[in-house]
Amino acid sequence: MSARPRLTTAKVVDAALELIDEQGADGLTLSAVAARTGVATPSLYKHVASLGELRAHIGVRVLEEMTDRFTGAVLGRAGDDAVSALLHAYRSYVREHPNRYAAAPMDPLHNDLQLAAGTKFMEVVLATLRQYGLEGSDAIHATRRLRVIAHGFASIESSGGFGLPEGLDDTYDQLVRMYLTDLRGQS
Repeated sequence: MSARPRLTTAKVVDAALELIDEQGADGLTLSAVAARTGVATPSLYKHVASLGELRAHIGVRVLEEMTDRFTGAVLGRAGDDAVSALLHAYRSYVREHPNRYAAAPMDPLHNDLQLAAGTKFMEVVLATLRQYGLEGSDAIHATRRLRVIAHGFASIESSGGFGLPEGLDDTYDQLVRMYLTDLRGQS
C-alpha cells in the first residue's frame, strides 16, 4: 500500500480553490476541504487555524495569480498599450475564474497575511501607470479608477448583469478608451 501524499498548506489551498471553482465561495467549508484532501477535518488545523485563515490564504493565492497574469500582460509595453493590456487581462481573469475572483480580498493591504501579495499587486498597477507621471495621491486615485472599471464591469458581467443585446466587448473598450483619455489629460 502506498503512503498518502503529505498534506501541506499549499495543498489545502489548492483543494479549497477547486471547491470554489466548482461551487462558489459559499461551498467552501473545512469539512468539504477535508473530504477533498482525504483527511479528517481536525487534520486541517495543522495547516490552517480556521476557515477565516483559509480564506485569507485563498486571497493570497488569487492575488498572486492575478499579479502574475497582469505582469505578463504589461511586460514590454508602455503607456496606453500597457494600461489597456492590464485592463483586458483583469477582465479575462474574472471571466475565466469568476468564483475564484469572488474570493479575492477587497482590502488585502490591511490583512497581515495578505499584505505582501496585495502590495505586489498594487506595485504592478502603479508601475503600469508610472509613464503618465502620476505620483502620490494622483497615482492612488488613478489606481482606484482602474480598479472600479475592471472590477465593476467584470463583476457585473460574470453575474449575468448585462442583459441588453449591445456587445460587451464594445462597452468595455469604450470604458478603456475613456480611462486612457482621462490618464492622458492628467499627465
